[in-house]
Amino acid sequence: MNAEGPSPTSRIIAAIEDAVGWIVFNNPAKRNAVSLDMWRAIPAILDRFERDDAVRVVALKGAGGKAFLSGADISEFEKVRATPEQVETYNRIAETAVARLNDCPKPTVAVIEGFCMGGGVGVALACDLRFASAGSTFAIPAARLGLSYRWSDLKKLVDLVGPAAAKEIFFTARSFTAAEAERMGLINRYLPDGELEAFARDTCARIAENAPLTIAATKGVVAELSKPAHAIDKAHCEALVKACYASADYAEGRRAFMEKRKPRFKGK
Repeated sequence: MNAEGPSPTSRIIAAIEDAVGWIVFNNPAKRNAVSLDMWRAIPAILDRFERDDAVRVVALKGAGGKAFLSGADISEFEKVRATPEQVETYNRIAETAVARLNDCPKPTVAVIEGFCMGGGVGVALACDLRFASAGSTFAIPAARLGLSYRWSDLKKLVDLVGPAAAKEIFFTARSFTAAEAERMGLINRYLPDGELEAFARDTCARIAENAPLTIAATKGVVAELSKPAHAIDKAHCEALVKACYASADYAEGRRAFMEKRKPRFKGK
């Protein structure tokens, strides 16, 4: 995988392969624990991928094969997260990174191999799809560190797995297997060890071949549907759908179907 332009930190590799923008967490000596400079880098990399029309999908993975993300780098907390003021600054930077990932207009895929802990679970939850290897493990050990998550972070987890499973994850602080994570809905599916990378790349390629406006509309409408009924922006949803029908891609899709060929979508 070749780096695509400079990354704000050596602990994250940003690369583009075909139509996929890769964010590779590159701190394997610490099981890809997330340092403050890594949190800062995520929005900058996403900005670059979002501006590039050739990038149709954004995929995230950990370097080294041992961990996706093992949570925040606790070893730097005495320097960057010791005082209430530092905690507030640190949380704001981390939350901005996760929010930018959550709001990315392009489909996002978490490719999880090994440990996915604490803040790593939060990053995975911010992605649209989550695939894991069978040997992966998941945990949020907040109760063993004496810290708490904000309501916005907990809501993402509750929306995905339900209140009972979310409480079990937090109350016990134990590790869950990939099979358990799949059953509770934390991940889309898990693959046998050694098959994850090929599956993820194939899935990203399939997504990249499809109509970007249709995917963007689906992502936007699903985001609205996650809100309370009274807060859903129905006009925005309708505008997203109308944009698809008014697009050149819709005409291309019709022609390709009639001509029995693969469509060539341009996102316009």
